Amino acid sequence: MQLTCERMVYGPDALAHTPEGKTVFVAGAVAGDTVRAHVVAEEKSLVRAVADEIISPSPDRVDSPCPFAGVCGGCPWGGLSIEAQRAAKEENLKSALTRIGGIDADEVARVVRPIRHAKDAWGYRNKIELAPTRGQDGKIRLGMHGRDAAQVITVDRCPLFEKKYPKLVKSVTGALSYLSNSRDLALERVGIRASRRTGAIEIALWTPTGGFPRAQVARVLADAVSDRAGVIRVMSKGEKKARRVSATEVLAGKSCWNEKIGDEEMLISAPSFFQVNTAAAEILIKLVLEALDPKPHEMAMDLYCGAGTFTLPLARRCDYVSAVESYGPAVRDLRRNLERARLDNVDVIGGDAVREFPDADADVLVVDPPRAGLAPEAIDLIAETSARDVAYVSCDPATLARDLKRFREQGVFSLVSATPVDLFPQTFHCETVVHLTRS
Repeated sequence: MQLTCERMVYGPDALAHTPEGKTVFVAGAVAGDTVRAHVVAEEKSLVRAVADEIISPSPDRVDSPCPFAGVCGGCPWGGLSIEAQRAAKEENLKSALTRIGGIDADEVARVVRPIRHAKDAWGYRNKIELAPTRGQDGKIRLGMHGRDAAQVITVDRCPLFEKKYPKLVKSVTGALSYLSNSRDLALERVGIRASRRTGAIEIALWTPTGGFPRAQVARVLADAVSDRAGVIRVMSKGEKKARRVSATEVLAGKSCWNEKIGDEEMLISAPSFFQVNTAAAEILIKLVLEALDPKPHEMAMDLYCGAGTFTLPLARRCDYVSAVESYGPAVRDLRRNLERARLDNVDVIGGDAVREFPDADADVLVVDPPRAGLAPEAIDLIAETSARDVAYVSCDPATLARDLKRFREQGVFSLVSATPVDLFPQTFHCETVVHLTRS
């Protein structure tokens, strides 16, 4: 079929309609393209198709520095101009707030602020994760997952990765390929972190428990990359869909990767989460602090706090902070970061944010949940605090809109603003900082 793509959806595809008015999600196309496509799946309300030929390219289509843009899962929007990407992200947020959140379109237009972003649209990621696969020669290769999660596209560079280290992926791949000649390393995935600010490099090898050629791996990777690079083995166990970290061991270098963000220098262990775009994450911190405007005599609460991205700046501005995090490695990182920063006014609580909700009250509160958003019980508990202002940091517009609807139904907090932040250029993902104030 021939289709004209109208806009980008929250996902890798462009949206079009058949002559009969049926919705079509078109893979491999961008908004404004006219394409010839074939159908790969048809449901009652929509069709999924793949573009075979671009008949007329979109005025917003650009040449991507990545040959796998739109094929690899890392940069599905890489063929779309950065201006068009950011406009689409704003519109996707507004659409979710209206459709799912039930917020009037006029109010949405009033509260959604222009999208914020850092300077770099490519070469911004401080971390990439690669999947191992074996070539026909039996040697190991590293790659990115394609649109089909089972597909691995082998790469020796990634234009999204930190531009200060353009050859790092190739060096790590070459070293692991050499090592695989003599032994099966049983690699499950490989994480590479690099900081242009501190110069820190970390290679994390995720494997099952069991025997491992520690000394040989450490020596070969140090020769290939740098003798200052940290080489960490992360051992996991359990069923494939629910594997958990059982232990980590340092094979070479430092035990933690360090990054400077804002006024802080943080230590992050290999299993712990940290925002992949440091410069854009600083925009998140600024927006949160602007929304909360914390005072020296006030108490703060940081739910789903991770290793302390928001906890540390809050602790420097507030009298006391209650910080809750369920992931063990992140809790340990948070304690270490607080100790290094000489901050002793934080109560670190390990556990689920609902089950371990702090007993202490709060004047200001920040919540940065995973993609699934907040449980209804968490929203109820937040409403029961005395918090005057809440900053909600979201990575998914649909779950954010759902949660804002719950907040509005309670009538405790009013929506002041929602600011999208482009942490992930070349993808459909976008962070949002929402400011809620007590009604």
